[in-house]
Amino acid sequence: MKKTYHGSCHCQAVAFEVDLDLQAGTSKCDCSFCTKNRYWKAFAQAKDVRVLQGQDQLTDYQWGPKHLHLWFCKHCGARPYGTGELEELGGAFYAINLACLDDLAPEEWVAAPVFVMDGRHGEYEREADVRGHL
Repeated sequence: MKKTYHGSCHCQAVAFEVDLDLQAGTSKCDCSFCTKNRYWKAFAQAKDVRVLQGQDQLTDYQWGPKHLHLWFCKHCGARPYGTGELEELGGAFYAINLACLDDLAPEEWVAAPVFVMDGRHGEYEREADVRGHL
């Protein structure tokens, strides 16, 4: 069941709301970006995200296949979400950084199923062999 969460960057320049069903799954990835940033995310369709303020305070970073815009705050450096468009994910989507959800209870976070993508080998649909370090 979807629940509305409120999120922000660290300095509060960026604020958003998102409707997520965390029991539908979250993901981590062992690619170099996600590993270095400890980016634990949940995917949401664009229609389920409302940016309340600060999109103009974000800077875009892309690498590799450049299918994901990895937004970060110009002021504090926090990465509240990424955006992209892939048919496999139902079109336009947001990759919400769970660490930026202000009202996500620790109990909800640890109860959410986690899929660890094998981004290290570019096989994002496959589960990574080693996951404990993430």
